[in-house]
Amino acid sequence: MSITVATPVKKAGRVKQLFERFPFLPALVILVVLFALNGIYQPRSISFVGITGLTKTYLALMMLAVAQTYVVFAGDIDLSAGAIISLVNVVIIVLMEQWGGSGLSVVAALGVGLLVGLACGVVNGFVVAGLRLQPIVATFATGIFFTGLALYVLPVAGTPAPAAFWRTYGGRILEIPFVFYAVIVFAIVLYVLARTRLATQLLAVGDDAQAAFQSGLPTTAIRIRGYALCGVFAALAAFCITGDTASGDPLVGGKMTLFSVAAVVLGGSALSGGFGTVVGSVIGALIIGLINSLVYFVGTPSEWQNLVQGIAILAALMAGILVGRGARR
Repeated sequence: MSITVATPVKKAGRVKQLFERFPFLPALVILVVLFALNGIYQPRSISFVGITGLTKTYLALMMLAVAQTYVVFAGDIDLSAGAIISLVNVVIIVLMEQWGGSGLSVVAALGVGLLVGLACGVVNGFVVAGLRLQPIVATFATGIFFTGLALYVLPVAGTPAPAAFWRTYGGRILEIPFVFYAVIVFAIVLYVLARTRLATQLLAVGDDAQAAFQSGLPTTAIRIRGYALCGVFAALAAFCITGDTASGDPLVGGKMTLFSVAAVVLGGSALSGGFGTVVGSVIGALIIGLINSLVYFVGTPSEWQNLVQGIAILAALMAGILVGRGARR
């Protein structure tokens, strides 16, 4: 009797440990299903060209989802992330145009863009962690401020990006699309960051801020660093979306903020903090991308696409949460 009872208990315990270690497993299953459905309705979507196009289009959302994840680790949120994308987008476009659009000027403009993203992140961190304002309200306000700056820098959308920039982003190196090199570098950066003390400290603060403070961790400085890292990744996302659209738009990041939050939750991270992975957020971003593609491939009328996309994302979110909860019981 003891053997027959202990076996299923052990199996249940192993499944629970597996889901606790890899909280993105439900999202991974959903991703595979969506990938298969895309292939059924549009076989070319799972070809090399189709995967390249998907990566090129949604790499910006992947990076923004990662950006959002680092502040969510600490139990915070950044509703200005999309506005940072817009601001960095117009800043680099204007600088590239003013500096001539050559290779060197493009690199210099991108460097300034990274600094702008970092500065926005530090401002958010100071306002939220330093002044102890509610993250959802404070970052909503700074998002309006960053959008205002973007409109000041470039009041009207449409300024084209230099050919040297968008041709590189959409081009090939040694017959391999440039975006795949970007993905490899992106993965390496995430691997390194996952093994730094900052990621662990952010999770510790999100799990129990008071306990983290009592153990000697500088919780305020840690949260500011999380927002700074979010700003840097938002700037990188702006580079991707600029390369994809080949133009400047002061409102280009408007919808991406809530998409990034949805991707974080789809990937298994807890908005309350202390639990989650950046890998899950990347998978969540891809899920949103595949849902958008599938809605188009099945022939949904344009006036119904937003409604269907929202329902599909909600269904994926509910499925992931229910599966995860059931496995962890």
